[in-house]
Amino acid sequence: MVKKTSVSKEKIDLIKEKAKMSRLETINLIAKAKSGHYGSSFSSSEIFATLYYHVMNYDPKNPQWADRDRFVMGKGHSAVGMYPILADVGFFPKEELETYTDVGSPFGDHPDMNKIKGIDFSSGSIGHGLSVGVGMSLGARVDGKNYRSYILMGDGELQEGQVWEAAMSAPNHKLGNLIAIIDNNKVTVDGVTEELMNVNPIKEKWQSFGWNVVEVDGHDVEALIETFDNLPSPDSEIPTVIICDTVAGKGVSFMEHGYEWHVANLGEDDMKKAIKEIKGGF
Repeated sequence: MVKKTSVSKEKIDLIKEKAKMSRLETINLIAKAKSGHYGSSFSSSEIFATLYYHVMNYDPKNPQWADRDRFVMGKGHSAVGMYPILADVGFFPKEELETYTDVGSPFGDHPDMNKIKGIDFSSGSIGHGLSVGVGMSLGARVDGKNYRSYILMGDGELQEGQVWEAAMSAPNHKLGNLIAIIDNNKVTVDGVTEELMNVNPIKEKWQSFGWNVVEVDGHDVEALIETFDNLPSPDSEIPTVIICDTVAGKGVSFMEHGYEWHVANLGEDDMKKAIKEIKGGF
């Protein structure tokens, strides 16, 4: 039975505004770099915001706090959408993002755990994130800790064999403290996921590996909150995968559903249109 959670309208509105902020700052940062990942960052915006402003336990003043929840981005190319949120919650000053992709800057196209506070694992090559999460969750069991490990993956990432090795391993080790999140935006850098290497049926595949499976609209903040608030206890034995139905480029009409915006650069006129649409909501 799903328990209806009680979250204030103010909290919901805050998360929605932070998702907008993530999109707007993504545009600003990519403008500096002259190229970047709009589509997959925008499809994750509400997920990022819900995790960091409602779900996860962490301490920006103590990034290595042993009892913190862990977050790993399998789809590391979406880091540009998460950096503004990490700055906003206090892991580092917002001004530091002005160095994004500069020579010597800690902030690159993919996150580096050795350079950026708040990053629990470096990511770049797609497919490693869930294996890392299995290790983190096993570590929690060994150390007697009660934290959760949250792993964000793209649907295209499910084409990698290592994902399924980890998916098989987690139920075997009874890791109910492991939460996989799939940003199912249905496109990759080369085109529509289903046409290139079909990963469907996603739900049934994870169920067959022994996972608890939840499906949710990845842009519906209220639904995301309810989903995360109804997770099994971290000391349970069955891992959970949350399949988020999302839209690549969400929030900018000429980007939505288009794999062409997986990595690109906005011209001046298109940038103004994109900013106007995001500020106006959707």
